[in-house]
Amino acid sequence: MLLKDRIAVITGAGRGIGRAIALAYAAEGADLVLAARSVEALHETRDMVEAQGRRALVVPTDLRKEESVRDLAEQTLARFGHVDILVNNSGIAGPTTPLWQLDPADWDETFAVNVRGVYLCCRAFLPSMIERRSGSIVIIGSMTGKRPLYGRTPYAASKLALVGLARTLAWEVGPYNIRVNVISPGPIEGERIETVIRKQAEVRGISVEEARQQFTGSSPLGRLIPAQDVAEAAVYLGSDKSASITGEDLNVSAGSTMY
Repeated sequence: MLLKDRIAVITGAGRGIGRAIALAYAAEGADLVLAARSVEALHETRDMVEAQGRRALVVPTDLRKEESVRDLAEQTLARFGHVDILVNNSGIAGPTTPLWQLDPADWDETFAVNVRGVYLCCRAFLPSMIERRSGSIVIIGSMTGKRPLYGRTPYAASKLALVGLARTLAWEVGPYNIRVNVISPGPIEGERIETVIRKQAEVRGISVEEARQQFTGSSPLGRLIPAQDVAEAAVYLGSDKSASITGEDLNVSAGSTMY
């Protein structure tokens, strides 16, 4: 087991990529702290993790609020004593509209969750990692941070910001044997990408099938990405198999992004 008896905190663990990572980590032997705003979904993930014989602590968390993230860290350390892996997965899609029509509140909300939330989580958990001189931080970004997606400037800007955050933080914590990496997924199969596709069709005045083709047609493999593929990459970056990898931005996009 690549993560046997490791303690991992996963934000946005209630569904989608976060749940897939939680189940993959449990299968590799990790005990988990599951954080998100959706309590019911977290409990469902917890039940799945415990069915694999691993421990799971549910901590409802609003990443926009410093006190909520502080509580997440305090509950985690009280229960498990330390953290080996922090997976910053939580994120929101934000609006789909041209920039000049954006409400500043929508811009701020996107950055509050996608960037500030990552900062707050890293800030809360790094002291214990630094004390133990060990840890891995995995940040889930998006290929949209590097490729244009019409009407999605807040989301794209927030996701590219995570690359700069990770690369700089990797230098800051490297002396403590802590690694920081980003995974940039392509379009993930599921309800969320279907919503994105419909909104793209609406805002651009094209059919849903044309919008879908713009996602799948840009991939050499011609398909969307299973969440499990991102989860496997997160297992690798959280494990000792990637001991010499830090500051990297790993694309899991079926080739849609190669840089």
